Amino acid sequence: MVRTRGGPVSRRSIAQNAELALLLEVTGTPKPGNVDRERDFDDLRFEHFMAGAVGARPGFELAEAGEPVGHAFERAVAGMADQSAGNTQFGALLVLTPLVAAASGGDLTPEGAAEVARATTVDDAADFYRAFEHVEVAVDDPPAGMEPLDVRRGADAVPTLEDRGLTLYDVMDGSTDADGLAVEWTTGFRRVFDAADGILDDDGPVSDRAARAFIELLAEEVDTFVLTRNGPDAAAEVKRRARAVLDGEEDATELAEELVARDINPGTTADLVAGALFVALERGLVV
Repeated sequence: MVRTRGGPVSRRSIAQNAELALLLEVTGTPKPGNVDRERDFDDLRFEHFMAGAVGARPGFELAEAGEPVGHAFERAVAGMADQSAGNTQFGALLVLTPLVAAASGGDLTPEGAAEVARATTVDDAADFYRAFEHVEVAVDDPPAGMEPLDVRRGADAVPTLEDRGLTLYDVMDGSTDADGLAVEWTTGFRRVFDAADGILDDDGPVSDRAARAFIELLAEEVDTFVLTRNGPDAAAEVKRRARAVLDGEEDATELAEELVARDINPGTTADLVAGALFVALERGLVV
């Protein structure tokens, strides 16, 4: 299929651009605290992210074909998990799948993405919960009284979802206090689209643009994955030091090495960058 997006003719499908966005995200460097082409964790390496991106594409193809968002997401996660490290890009897939659906519907805008999110069903929520059976995901304990809806229960939580008539949008709307991706789902992916504009306005190699977008996002708001895994003090420190990088007071590469050594991983920010790269590719970013 040949489509134009305000730039050179592209022969990539929407799903291929989503896969490419995942690949481009992990090539960006330095991304403080994240795996990139120069840095690995002991049990989570660059190669795992490459394999995860390739494995996720069948799920993106389902979203592009108009299949329900929840089913497409669950299939993307299952494919992503088909490598030896487990979870590499769960959050990025949660961002990308509704964006792929919006693009397939011809309305890759905040309004179009918000409509995709609002249109999700109870079945979509059930598939979202089933996706947690493929990988381990770091999440907070649920609030008191919400234990039956703990995502770590996987499919065991589906009867409660069905009894309460909760859609995937409802699940996200109930998680905005502690999850930056849930905020994106309920606000039209505001930060994703803003970051995509920044990537398009930037110049130079796309991997460099991705790294700059990562640090800019990290300096704007606390990364909720760091908040969950490392606590509020660490999350505030990472945000402050990312701002120091932008202000020329700290070196990004040195910060990247330190955060990897301390096992502080701003994964939510990386997920937003993957979404932003996809939007930018669909809007004419040339690779």
